[in-house]
Amino acid sequence: MKLLVTGGSGYLGQHLIPRAMERHEVIYSHFTSDPLGFDNSIWIDLRDGITTDVIVREIMPDGIIHLAGSNRSPDMHSVIVDGTRNIVAAAEATGARLVHLSTDVLFDGTAAPYVENDEPTPIHAYGRAKAIAEKIVQGYADHVIVRTSLIYSERIMDMGTRWMKAAIERGEPPSLFNNHLRNPVHADDLADACLELLEIDFTGVLHVAGGEALSRADYAMKTLRHWNVPLDGVTAAPDESGSFPQDVRLDIGKAQALLRTKLRGVSEVLG
Repeated sequence: MKLLVTGGSGYLGQHLIPRAMERHEVIYSHFTSDPLGFDNSIWIDLRDGITTDVIVREIMPDGIIHLAGSNRSPDMHSVIVDGTRNIVAAAEATGARLVHLSTDVLFDGTAAPYVENDEPTPIHAYGRAKAIAEKIVQGYADHVIVRTSLIYSERIMDMGTRWMKAAIERGEPPSLFNNHLRNPVHADDLADACLELLEIDFTGVLHVAGGEALSRADYAMKTLRHWNVPLDGVTAAPDESGSFPQDVRLDIGKAQALLRTKLRGVSEVLG
């Protein structure tokens, strides 16, 4: 299969691209930087619909895995919404199978655990943008929307853990939220699931997250211990701001029944 991966230089992409290259002819896109540095990397600004269409038509992929859409971009809404709209148009033009990465935080956190047919109820800008992107993807027949959670690995430190490590090293240990519940997923498990979904006869939404629900505080403590970061001064407390959804646990029963890929919990991976 000829495969295009957007945002392939991001955190999940750094795990997915080497695995995909073992099975497929892969081209992946980057925008700001490319830590992988492979020759099969191309630069695309997905907000530019004309250029995106030209590049994708030149590649003529059989499948597209759409990972691009960071919540840290200063132009987040356009990257997520316009970028998704342009990728969907390109998928339609080339007939490519589309696997689109979405998120658990498009729910408001008041009715967990969430199943695939629960309607998004976003309460912040990132969640709203991802909910709009899902609607765009649903307009294309050959799609899968993969809703997932916090992504981590025991080999490459994720951005959240890097941020906490830096704060501790500055002498500013963070206070971690103990009332935010998520299903952290190992990057390899999520990558394998996305690759598997390219070839499975399934369309629609699928919840692909870790098999263990943890508070942000418990999850952070496990990852910090794994990386041997001293926990002196790190505390846990509830988030009372109302700015973020609190309990966005996903029901992953459908994915576990459908996929060969095992969706492990943090404790199973990190001990």
